[in-house]
Amino acid sequence: MNSYSFGRSETLVKLAQRLRLADQHNHFDVLDDSSKVKDSRIQDSDAELIPQVGLKPSRAAVLICLFEDERGHLRVILTKRSSAMSSHSGEVALPGGKWEESDANDVDTALREAQEEIGLDPSIVEVVTVLDPFHTKRNITVAPVIGIIWDKRAFNPVPNAAEVESIFDAPLEMFLKDENRRQEEREWMGYKYLLHFFDHQEENKSYVIWALTAGILIKAASVVYQRPPAFEERRPTFWNRSSH
Repeated sequence: MNSYSFGRSETLVKLAQRLRLADQHNHFDVLDDSSKVKDSRIQDSDAELIPQVGLKPSRAAVLICLFEDERGHLRVILTKRSSAMSSHSGEVALPGGKWEESDANDVDTALREAQEEIGLDPSIVEVVTVLDPFHTKRNITVAPVIGIIWDKRAFNPVPNAAEVESIFDAPLEMFLKDENRRQEEREWMGYKYLLHFFDHQEENKSYVIWALTAGILIKAASVVYQRPPAFEERRPTFWNRSSH
């Protein structure tokens, strides 16, 4: 990951304050056993976007961890799944995964999973809001937790080799721009929606951010920058169906 010098900038402080005030839905409530997810990782390919009927509702969380680079631009921490994973190997994902009994809420889940996957110490992350949940094919409710690292020098990445091949970061604003982006039209029950693919290069490595991860980051960037994407989003309607 890139090395930057960080401080608690006025811009970042104002952003944190605005996100706290704008938080419309409180996802800090204690969760019960009915929300438990069996799989440790959130599946992220298009196959997981189609909801399956009859599956018991379950819950998971991902961490959208933001920091400022040396130019004052916001970046988000991402992972590339290990090639040894039995499913969806090598795909890009946000740190996150299943709810466990020790987790009091979505924030606990996101921070614990981030620590397990990339060695991110929860004490250096300030959670500012939780976005409206997304929903996957397997009837998993995924809560996107937005957190801020005030000084990225405090983060020493330690990838869990069993789950994570690499850790990198990308500009958050790229998910609002019609650059290095492509799309594919898919259909579900007569409704045509778009899947977005964002190409990103860092340190001579190429990454593709797509499917649910891309959808969550488009939403997060829209909230942070207070503007819609510069392209037609046309998201799957089932992503935002009722979580109850």
